[in-house]
Amino acid sequence: MQKTISLIGVPTDIGAGARGASMGPEALRVAGIQAVLESHGLQVTDGGNLSGPANPWQPPTDGYRHLAEVAEWNQTLHDAVYAELARGHMPIVLGGDHCLGLGSISAVARHCRETGKTLRVLWLDAHADFNTAALTPSGNIHGMPVALLCGQGPALLTGIGGHTPAIAASAVRQIGIRSVDAGEKRLVHEAGLEVFDMRYIDEMGMRHTMEQALLGLDDNTHLHVSFDVDFLDPEIAPGVGTTVPGGPTYREAQLCMEMIADSGRLASLDVMELNPALDVRNRTALLAVDLIESLFGKSTLMRKK
Repeated sequence: MQKTISLIGVPTDIGAGARGASMGPEALRVAGIQAVLESHGLQVTDGGNLSGPANPWQPPTDGYRHLAEVAEWNQTLHDAVYAELARGHMPIVLGGDHCLGLGSISAVARHCRETGKTLRVLWLDAHADFNTAALTPSGNIHGMPVALLCGQGPALLTGIGGHTPAIAASAVRQIGIRSVDAGEKRLVHEAGLEVFDMRYIDEMGMRHTMEQALLGLDDNTHLHVSFDVDFLDPEIAPGVGTTVPGGPTYREAQLCMEMIADSGRLASLDVMELNPALDVRNRTALLAVDLIESLFGKSTLMRKK
C-alpha cells in the first residue's frame, strides 16, 4: 500500500436529487480526516477542492439532469485522480455525490490498463447505481455511474477515461445493496455484476461476504473502494440524501473495512454522498472518518496477527 495519500475534494451535488453533498468535503475535513490518517504514519497532502460548474438545478433533458455539468466535473476529477496515480500517490476522493465515481474509477481503470494491473472495485452502497436514462424517472446521474462505467449511456460520459467501457462488470463487487429498481435489477443481471445484497449479508454474515468479495486478489491487483455513505444504516449515518433502512451496523461496517485493510491491496478510495445539511452535529462525517481509519489499519484486534 502506498504511503503518500492525496486528498481531492469535489464539492458538487450535480448528479444528486437533493442539495448538500457539495459540502461533504469540508465536513470530512472538519471531522479530522487528514490528522487521523497521519496518526497512522501516512503522509497526507490535501490539494484542496477541484472547481467546476455550479448546480443549475434543472429538470432532466432526454433523461439526464445536468449532463454537460456532470461530464465537466467528472472529466476534471478523472484528470486529478489520474495525475495522482501517475505520481505514485493514493488518491482519496472526498465527494460530492456518487456520479463522481465515474470520473474517479475511469481514471483508476486507465491507470490499470497502462500499468498492467488488474482492477477490482468494491462498491459499498445501498443502491446498485445501474440505472439508465430509459429507466430512471428522475434523471439523476448519481443513480447511473456503474452502468456508465460499464459502457451504458452517452459517449460524453462513457468515454471519459478514453476507453469504452471503462471497466468490465466482472471487476465490480457490490456490497450492502438494498434498493434496486425493477428494470435496473434486470440490467444488473444481464451485465453479470456480482452483488452481495443485504439478504446475502444477513444470511452469510459480513465475514463470509468480504471473503468472497476479496477472493482472487493478488500482488498485481489495484483495489479501489467506492464508499457511498448511504451504505450504512441511517440509524448510525443520517447525513445522506437517499437513506434506505436496513444497512450494515457499526460493527459490520468496521469488519468490512478491517478485512479490506487486511488484504493490503487498497490503492484508491472514494467517499461519496455525505450530506452535512441532513446530518446531526457532523455525526455521519465523524463515523465515515472512523471507518476510513479502519481501512488504513486501525484495529480492535487483541490477538496477534
